[in-house]
Amino acid sequence: MAKIELENISYVYSKGTPYEVTALDNVSACIKEGSITGIIGHTGSGKSTFVQLLNGLERAHEGRVLLDGKDIWEKPKEIGKIRFRVGLVMQYPEYQLFEETIREDIAFGPKNMGLDKEEIEKRVLMAADFVGLERELLDKSPFDLSGGQKRRAAIAGVIAMKPEVLVLDEPAAGLDPLGRDAIFKSLVNYRNETGATVIIVSHSMEDMARFCEELIVLSHAKIVMQGTCSEIFAKADFLNEIGLDVPQITGCMKLLSQKGLSVEDGIYTVEDAVKELSHLLSSL
Repeated sequence: MAKIELENISYVYSKGTPYEVTALDNVSACIKEGSITGIIGHTGSGKSTFVQLLNGLERAHEGRVLLDGKDIWEKPKEIGKIRFRVGLVMQYPEYQLFEETIREDIAFGPKNMGLDKEEIEKRVLMAADFVGLERELLDKSPFDLSGGQKRRAAIAGVIAMKPEVLVLDEPAAGLDPLGRDAIFKSLVNYRNETGATVIIVSHSMEDMARFCEELIVLSHAKIVMQGTCSEIFAKADFLNEIGLDVPQITGCMKLLSQKGLSVEDGIYTVEDAVKELSHLLSSL
């Protein structure tokens, strides 16, 4: 069942000026309820515009964005309610922390929802737990936290609103491998425990392969592919043509295939590669 649908969406920056740039050109897509979907594409392909349309931060010049089958702009004065249901975490969200304490920052969204103090506190603790933020840090200033902790706190501020759809633009950008793992595992945990739909933009094909179930591929303002990770990464040559890498393990398996070994296309995790190679060795 579709949670979010884009119908013939077009978006143009600086429309009608000499600097006009088409960010999305007649794009249609369907994102399944409860899925973890990755958005990939080269720089300037339209990824950030795509996700900013999902909660009405930007409004398409043509086409519709549907949430549970209803146009999010059906009642423009109520677009704020959509933003509680579709939570958007921008790139480097830690730069948007502004309250005196982390607790107050996480509570900002729930307060704007008009919730009572008891419910706000419950949500602050719930969100902190989801992102792995120690409770003793909640009364500290954002300036006292590490970069990874700030990132988790910023994501917690969106999770505290209990969005049905959680959208994240490069959530692990600039973090070390341990920090990246912590962020992505918290997102998977949030989906598994709440049933929320999660949408992630990332340049890391390894992260997409490990944590996403479906991928949408953008190139030059258009969707050029949508499918499972296996279906997408099986098209390694095409991805390379449009300026995208594939997971390193996919490249290794492709090289083995070119050397004459009979291995499946679309292997994109180390675990699957181990199974495939074990099967191959047992048949020799």
